[in-house]
Amino acid sequence: MDPFPILFFLLLFLVILVGSVLAFVAYAATRRIESKLNNFPLNELTFRVYKLEQQVAQLQKLASSTPPSPLASAVPAPAPSPLAPEPPQVPYPVTSQLAPAPPAAPAPPAPSVSVRPRELTPLPSHARPLPSKEPSADDLEALIGGRWFNRIGIIALLFAVSYFLKLAFDNNWIGPSGRVAIGIVLGALMLPWSEWLLRRDYTYFSEGIAGLGEATLFVSVWAGCQYYALFTRQTGFVALVLVTIVMAFLALRRDSSRIAFLSLLGGLLTPALMSSGRNEQLMLFSYLLCLGAAALVVSWRRNWQSLLPLAFIATHLYFWQWYDLFYSRSSSLERTLLFALLFFVLYSVIPLLRISRRDDLTPVDLLLVTANAATFPTALYVMLWPADRGPLALAFLLLAAFHLAAGLFCESSPSNSLFPRFHYFGLSITFLTLAISTWFHGNNITLLFALEGGALAWLGFRYHGALLRPAGYFLLFLSAFRLLIHPPSANTFLFNERFSSYLVLIAALLAPLWAAVSSSQEPSVSPYPPSALNPSPQPGPASASSTAEAEIALLSIAANFFGVLSLTFAFWDLLGRGSPSREHTLAQNLSISVLWTCYAAALIIFGLVRRSALLRWQSLILLGIVVAKVFFIDLSSLDRVYRIVSFFVLGSVLLAVSFLYQRNQSRKAS
Repeated sequence: MDPFPILFFLLLFLVILVGSVLAFVAYAATRRIESKLNNFPLNELTFRVYKLEQQVAQLQKLASSTPPSPLASAVPAPAPSPLAPEPPQVPYPVTSQLAPAPPAAPAPPAPSVSVRPRELTPLPSHARPLPSKEPSADDLEALIGGRWFNRIGIIALLFAVSYFLKLAFDNNWIGPSGRVAIGIVLGALMLPWSEWLLRRDYTYFSEGIAGLGEATLFVSVWAGCQYYALFTRQTGFVALVLVTIVMAFLALRRDSSRIAFLSLLGGLLTPALMSSGRNEQLMLFSYLLCLGAAALVVSWRRNWQSLLPLAFIATHLYFWQWYDLFYSRSSSLERTLLFALLFFVLYSVIPLLRISRRDDLTPVDLLLVTANAATFPTALYVMLWPADRGPLALAFLLLAAFHLAAGLFCESSPSNSLFPRFHYFGLSITFLTLAISTWFHGNNITLLFALEGGALAWLGFRYHGALLRPAGYFLLFLSAFRLLIHPPSANTFLFNERFSSYLVLIAALLAPLWAAVSSSQEPSVSPYPPSALNPSPQPGPASASSTAEAEIALLSIAANFFGVLSLTFAFWDLLGRGSPSREHTLAQNLSISVLWTCYAAALIIFGLVRRSALLRWQSLILLGIVVAKVFFIDLSSLDRVYRIVSFFVLGSVLLAVSFLYQRNQSRKAS
């Protein structure tokens, strides 16, 4: 075989390789020179020269604009500087007649004249000193060459080492002990190598090498413990914990959140790598608590936002996996509840610490509050329902009190953002509602929802808090919906569970209605300081009044609707008792017409007394419904006697209403 082509291609490869290396070295040297030139203070020197030129020009202009005096003629002019520009020639007007010169007088001593230069014109933008431009680490070139190639190179080295080790293992060149020892030595050597790289300003590359070293150590210890059984699981667990501690120390020393994230990830993988498949709840949950507490301290000291979400997610993954495999109510209920409570308290600390330091809650903090408020009650419900309804309701009540206290604690924050406070108050109302629905059942839930909703809406109007009223309205709607869908029984007239439930709902509607009417008559400026209950102490008059009027109208209509409905059901049941017959049906229809007519009459009288157009319009609408019922239903279905009574009552009431309106109009006219 001719060796010439082989030598040719070998030389060509060497030339390309050497040329690439030299080009890279030249490029690096050029960038260093550019960096030094950018750091050299040429811009500052240009700025100072320009400033001196401006001052000289202003002084010359001041001197040339002043007429010559005898004193100035006696003083010899200074020699012009070769560096200073020539002063501009200012022409003086020449008069045809000059005054005679006064006689010469002895020259007094020349006083010291201090020349005060005028204010300089602003420096042009092109002559101002510019900040030295450093090569940005976030541009595309640095991103590709400094970060992406770092990650790809690490992955490529992992593949190369993995394939080599696989080849060596398959051919039994290296035994199990040697394999594990090689991995541990390589992983341990990568950590000081990353320190060496960091001292030479290869930050991202050094962090990648540190992460590779941690991964190598974890895989090696796992293989020696679980795969080859060279040492016990306890030894492997301690070794992985030590690796995690070393990585955490490196993260704090370098102030690197990425290494801290890798350290925490390795610590969270340790229980899975060292698992024996047996129930070791105490050790597992205690370890997760310690690791979460360490992550909390580091995250608080360095303000690293990525640590706590990772610890929270991994902790609850372990919790629910253990619950699915090993939970037993008879043997581990109390211990599991205790650990669930400790997890909840642990991940509630950071938001409260931020509030105590008068900092704003970050989106990560609010997300953590929400997730924590969802996972812990879920665990309580799964473990306690339905056997322990009382303790579960008490736990929900305590959670409501905790979030209420946290919301009130948010009042100390100087932030104008109301969302954290509203978030805590919303969670408190949610847990209170869950406590009610857990402890009570049937119609009692409906009544308590009505009372809670009325109280929240009343507080919202009383303390000018627009954030509480929507929650109150939602609970009132929920109570009304439950009452309409599942009405209670009614065995007696008026004194029964259904009528009393409607009365409770009407009272819950009237309480915020009364507070709304009272607050609308007060001055627009609230006497209460800004808070979550009072987010806007001085709202815009147009928007606030229109919103309050709409809410008053809805509350009034709802109260009257349920009042008419409850009385209708009561009279319908009263006159329909006994065996069904035509007489019962006729009496029921007549009673409804008379009842609605009387209710409308009472409502219009009350509206005239209170001077409320809203009540009067409701009365007129109800009378219109009665008129339609009498003429289209009663006229065709009722017997002669019932028809006469129905028309007589309706006509009398309509005449009385007309009389009241006419008298009211005449009083206004007079």
